[in-house]
Amino acid sequence: MYVLGIETSCDETAAAVVRDGIEVKSSAVYSQIARHRPYGGVVPEIASRSHVELLPSIIEDALEQAGVRWPDIDRIAVTYGPGLSSSLLIGLSAAKALAMRLGVPLTGVNHLEAHLFSVFLGGNAPRPGEVCPMVVLLVSGGHTCLVRLEASLESTLLGQTLDDAAGEALDKGANLLGLGYPGGPAIEKAAEGGDPHAIDFPRGLRQSRNESTGGLDRARCFSYSGLKTALLYYLRNNPDAVTEDTLRDIAASYQEAVIESLMRPVENALEGEKVKALACVGGVARNRRLRARLDELAVRAGVRLLLAEPEFCTDNAAMIAAAAGMGAGVEVPPEGDLDVCPNLGLAGAV
Repeated sequence: MYVLGIETSCDETAAAVVRDGIEVKSSAVYSQIARHRPYGGVVPEIASRSHVELLPSIIEDALEQAGVRWPDIDRIAVTYGPGLSSSLLIGLSAAKALAMRLGVPLTGVNHLEAHLFSVFLGGNAPRPGEVCPMVVLLVSGGHTCLVRLEASLESTLLGQTLDDAAGEALDKGANLLGLGYPGGPAIEKAAEGGDPHAIDFPRGLRQSRNESTGGLDRARCFSYSGLKTALLYYLRNNPDAVTEDTLRDIAASYQEAVIESLMRPVENALEGEKVKALACVGGVARNRRLRARLDELAVRAGVRLLLAEPEFCTDNAAMIAAAAGMGAGVEVPPEGDLDVCPNLGLAGAV
């Protein structure tokens, strides 16, 4: 079965063809970063206009790369949330039109759920039955959460951020340091050769392991509300201390605080959940320091570490098509009533 996936939730315009839920035949992605960089973040109007301009050619590229024709497509899959409403509408409208024209089913896919399946993409990727149940750290620009994924592909939310996501903390930190956008790669580059322990920035929640929020254990939740403020005050109080040399230490220390705030809830989950593997997905999962820390933790916990391939960490349509091919998502007929859901979350999210 060939599934054509479409992803336009934010500032990536993407289409992909996946066969039988696991074999990526093509993945075409256009990143709009250059268009948004002058503004220091994503501008919804620019994003949606770019999707209108680029999506038709991106879809054609995906079909050409896959070596398939329109009659070969058995299903259309599309992100219907979460994301920017105006951007989501572009992809959903295109998907509905294609499904109606081809007379094939349409599947609306939860963008966050699709990220969970990204570790199963790629030539050497395992199948769910081989590594599940597993704990998955989903960490991206707009979302940070901890999930238990079963072999049946059912998921349970274990923890989530109580304020900003890790990616947002990196973006805001990079802005304060004058490093540009996007913040994650900029801080990672600036931190090279720096001392991650030079400055003691806050490390997230420190509450009792027995406290909970919305039914979730606080020890498995994340928080970045104080970290950005700490960096702001450090820069204000030490205006002459920021030099080319010290910037490496500041960036490394800030990055380490972000990562350490991720590690504590993950370690708690591995202690309490009987799982075969630990996985990390989402755009921030490309960070080399985070990958190294997760590798150390997986070795200590005696579980297998699964990291999504870099090309499938950031937003892409292959994970959307794969999710639909594996049976996830909301299936509707071509003319079905499926609308965008900008605030869509994982089951159990508060």
